[in-house]
Amino acid sequence: MRVSTPIVCGDTQATAQAATQRLIALYEQLSPAHLATLDAYYASDAHFKDPFNDVRGVPAIAQIFAHMFATLDQPRFAVTQHIVQGDQAFLGWEFRFRMRRWRPQVEQCIHGATLVRFDAQGRVALHRDYWDAAQELYEKLPVLGGLMRWLRRSASATSTTKVPHAYRFQPRARCRGSTPGGHAPHAHDLSAAQPCGAFRGAGSVHRTSGLH
Repeated sequence: MRVSTPIVCGDTQATAQAATQRLIALYEQLSPAHLATLDAYYASDAHFKDPFNDVRGVPAIAQIFAHMFATLDQPRFAVTQHIVQGDQAFLGWEFRFRMRRWRPQVEQCIHGATLVRFDAQGRVALHRDYWDAAQELYEKLPVLGGLMRWLRRSASATSTTKVPHAYRFQPRARCRGSTPGGHAPHAHDLSAAQPCGAFRGAGSVHRTSGLH
């Protein structure tokens, strides 16, 4: 297996472009044998963060990938899109795998994205993974999956959960600066005019337009 050498280039964008292609090739071919060569791709003090880990340094990053290979069957990445700007790149990917201890016959798929920032040598200084652990993983697990789906539905503003009457949107019959007949109010009428559209709750009125 050939080990990639660091890129040295005065053009930040060109360095990031080349480094991104190297990184995509690494991710899509990643195997346990590659873990000993991660220092060719990651800076010695690289910062790695995902929904479950927050570590620094190549040994700690290698341990995360080693744990992945130890607990999952046939894990593999497919980078579906990428954007490079300056010294950073954003990768969209699919991660496919099988769980060794639960439904090993079913292939799972997680969709996510990674933000990477490169140093001057084209090594990764920052690796930040973004993916929805609740929807992509927890909801697929027995018992926990049902709970997570219920929580998601309960927290959704578009769900069928009823909003207490005290906090429902209450349109007003007339707006400040107008009267029921549509004419400008007299001075003595201004105190009776109310703001258009307000939420009622806890005995107070909060306007829904304008800065507070």
